[in-house]
Amino acid sequence: MRALRQEFAASRAAADARGRSERPQSAAASRIIGISLQEAQQILNVSNLNPEEIQKNYDHLFKVNDKSVGGSFYLQSKVVRAKERLDEELRIQAKDEKEKGWKVET
Repeated sequence: MRALRQEFAASRAAADARGRSERPQSAAASRIIGISLQEAQQILNVSNLNPEEIQKNYDHLFKVNDKSVGGSFYLQSKVVRAKERLDEELRIQAKDEKEKGWKVET
């Protein structure tokens, strides 16, 4: 039981550290989706948030991990979660850019 508590505390500390390094909306997305932006980028093998590259890598990884071709459902689900997380980050960035465009300079 003590090991479980220690593991939970370590997991919580890591999540809190992740949250401090990200913007508030981005940190919230990480908590909701359950995967950090950095981890999502690693899974889909992208270094920047290029929608075309994300989609290309997603399509490939989803296809090769399909259970019907001998792939892993677990890995395929990680690919889906990574894509969801990156899509959410792109949505947050687009919203931030739109809000910046709406601000009136005084």
